[in-house]
Amino acid sequence: MHIVSDFVRSCTTIIATGGPITGFLLILLESFIPALPLGVFVALNINAFGFFFGIIISWSATCLGCFLSYLLLYYLSNNFIDKFLNSNLRKKVRQGTSKFKKIPLQNLVLIITLPFTPAFLVNILAGVSRIKTDKFLISIIIGKLFMVIFWGYIGKSFIESMTDIKTIIFIALTLVVSYIISKVIGKKMNIE
Repeated sequence: MHIVSDFVRSCTTIIATGGPITGFLLILLESFIPALPLGVFVALNINAFGFFFGIIISWSATCLGCFLSYLLLYYLSNNFIDKFLNSNLRKKVRQGTSKFKKIPLQNLVLIITLPFTPAFLVNILAGVSRIKTDKFLISIIIGKLFMVIFWGYIGKSFIESMTDIKTIIFIALTLVVSYIISKVIGKKMNIE
């Protein structure tokens, strides 16, 4: 147990020494490399910079990273699909992506809010299916905020948190609030 706490303390010191840019870049990089642990980086940012500033750094970095990977796939996907897939597989991919494109805003926000949803996969699907940019941007701004708060809230001891009724209630409330906010914004901005 001391080894883990020493490791966390060392990582926090490294991030704090590098400043907010280091914490920002780690999370930005996580958006492109799905094997990197977002929850760990959020917890380290919070340990290094405090809860509020750690959340702001983590949230802005993950939103920017997801949006950049979405844009990359949005503009490159048609050429990639046409070039590398045979016509039968291309047709199946296009059918799947057309279904994903029609996903309501509030459902996309819920998918993004869930802490175990692979962000890289959502970015790929959103880019390839060519979801409207404003719809995707609003989804990640709302969904990632609640997801980062979730990781900040339980980041210290995940296993203990999952058996604590307060954490389970917090997760449920987070999902409900993100759903309601996305529903209201979707209606106001006429996004579906």
